[in-house]
Amino acid sequence: MLTFTLPSCHRNNNVEANLEFSADTVLFDTVFTTVTSSTRMFTVRNTTGAATEVDIALAGGKQSYYSINVDGVAGTEFHNVEIPAHDSIFVFVKVNIDPTNQNTPYLVTDSIMFYQKNCTQTVQLVAFGQDAHFIVPNHGSASMPYRIIAHTNEHVHWTNDKPWVIYGWAVVDSLGKLTIDPGTKVYVHHGGGIWVYRYGNIHINGTLEEPVTITGDRLEPFFARDYAQWNALWINEGSEDNLIENAIISNSSYGIHLESLEEFTGNKTIINNSVIHNNQIMGIRAEGAVLEMNNCQVSNNGQYSLALMVGDFTLNHVTVANYFTQSSRKSPAVALTNNFEKTEVVGGSAVNVTYLGDANATFNNCIIYGATENEFGTGKQNGAALNYTFHNCIVKRDSIHNEHFINCFNKDPKFIATYGQNYNIEESSPAVDAGMTGLGITTDILGRPRNGIPDIGAYEYYPVPEEKSGVRNSGRY
Repeated sequence: MLTFTLPSCHRNNNVEANLEFSADTVLFDTVFTTVTSSTRMFTVRNTTGAATEVDIALAGGKQSYYSINVDGVAGTEFHNVEIPAHDSIFVFVKVNIDPTNQNTPYLVTDSIMFYQKNCTQTVQLVAFGQDAHFIVPNHGSASMPYRIIAHTNEHVHWTNDKPWVIYGWAVVDSLGKLTIDPGTKVYVHHGGGIWVYRYGNIHINGTLEEPVTITGDRLEPFFARDYAQWNALWINEGSEDNLIENAIISNSSYGIHLESLEEFTGNKTIINNSVIHNNQIMGIRAEGAVLEMNNCQVSNNGQYSLALMVGDFTLNHVTVANYFTQSSRKSPAVALTNNFEKTEVVGGSAVNVTYLGDANATFNNCIIYGATENEFGTGKQNGAALNYTFHNCIVKRDSIHNEHFINCFNKDPKFIATYGQNYNIEESSPAVDAGMTGLGITTDILGRPRNGIPDIGAYEYYPVPEEKSGVRNSGRY
């Protein structure tokens, strides 16, 4: 919204305008077709020392994509609206755009007319609309609405012809499979998510040039810092390995939740070249899972960036950077435990049940850093093993001088911009040329060659191109 500007007045007989507007243009960012936008508001102020009356009309009338409300009254035309001397009225605006079957944003405009005697003033309305595939629930309860998008033995493709918008949970059923093509954008409404049910499977096939994006469905700039717009990408035990390649997952409660419901099958979830960031609770929560991550960034999460609880975990060239600022964080960025609790119904009552099992983790060429004093923590109960080894890692932790940490150190990795979430490293970073060789990972998260001795973390050091020097986009130029 452009503030404190005065729309032009088309007047006769030298009639001067006496209305002042807090905006001459009401601008909506991308709005999905058939979904009403958030409400915008502007004020209309009478600048004179006497009460005045004004007629107000939505230029497009009842056929407009927009709807307006003047001081609490909805309509398209308002007559003899009185504005007291040196006082204001409020005008509220929404937009609802019908589908047009086109993928690229398109412009939808209208205007609100303000008539006073021979003077007409105008406030412009501008929105970019976009058509989408909508997943709408047809099963479940009010607290868990869902729609099965891939039934048993069904293989479903989500293409990038237009965005996918999910209400409730989009469920991949047992032995079903969902493949998401490069460049696909997935937007999830509040409280919903993607649920890959036990023995189901998901392949997210993004590329460097065309990553797959999964985020909330409120695209207005105000919601960019709403880190709990949707629930999670929830993956249960699989019948085959799950693959997440070149994905950007953000603005959820849990970015990815890996959970075995009934049995530990040993199938992996493999995450490559992906960014999981800006999530209200955790970046990845893994319970009784097998997880492999290569060239990934997990950053800015309200509690843990990685909560690894029972299972087998291998992380190569992963940058975990937790500088979450929306609340005070006491938990470490990465936690590894050989137990976890689940709420289950026993005898008709909800009780917490503790699960115990071996936890094995290997971290190679990883950065674990953030705003708290200790960013790696463990939890162990008797009756199961807890094994972990760090090779050539930067770990922010009081003590890294024991058999678990090999060629590791606690030094500032010198990210380019923690506030701007750019986790590329500077030339003077201790991560440069400090990694171990032999991992078979020849490029970094941006596809750049790892030259000679690799750098620690997801990003190999390269001078920032001059034309990119001001860009801060989740650490990915």
